[in-house]
Amino acid sequence: MKPVNRSLIAILAVVFALGLTGCSPEVGSEKWCAQIKDQPKGDWTANDAADFAKHCLF
Repeated sequence: MKPVNRSLIAILAVVFALGLTGCSPEVGSEKWCAQIKDQPKGDWTANDAADFAKHCLF
């Protein structure tokens, strides 16, 4: 077997990371607000709480 090329692994890692970020809704959208509401409040970050207050409550 040939050793796996490092650049191929790096490219696959970048594609995988981009794929993960493409799945999350835009902050402030209705889908994002619904997703945050479904999370336990203990799992929210300070940024999540601030964005929720800014975009979903007001």
